[in-house]
Amino acid sequence: MSKKKHEPLSTLERWQQNLEFQREADKTYRELVLSELLLALMEEDEKSVRELAKEAGLSPTTIQKARSGKSKDMGIKNFLNVIEACGYSLVLEKNGKRIPLRPLLK
Repeated sequence: MSKKKHEPLSTLERWQQNLEFQREADKTYRELVLSELLLALMEEDEKSVRELAKEAGLSPTTIQKARSGKSKDMGIKNFLNVIEACGYSLVLEKNGKRIPLRPLLK
């Protein structure tokens, strides 16, 4: 029987074993998801940054930072304002029970 040689790990594989790298990658991914969602909402409704900001009661800078992935934390109230300005609502659902978030945050 021949022994299997352990192949060296790639740089990415070494990084993935690093807990700090994993945390940073998860954080970056969450920011990217928010950015992609915001871009999709704006595209669907054909809204500009300024239009969405005005309708959501936020500054254009806040929208632009979220849209570009540079926002560290938009906050749930601001996020709800944005999705509602695009005609959506956010609902928590578990076992068929639905809880709309807006009444809870007013």
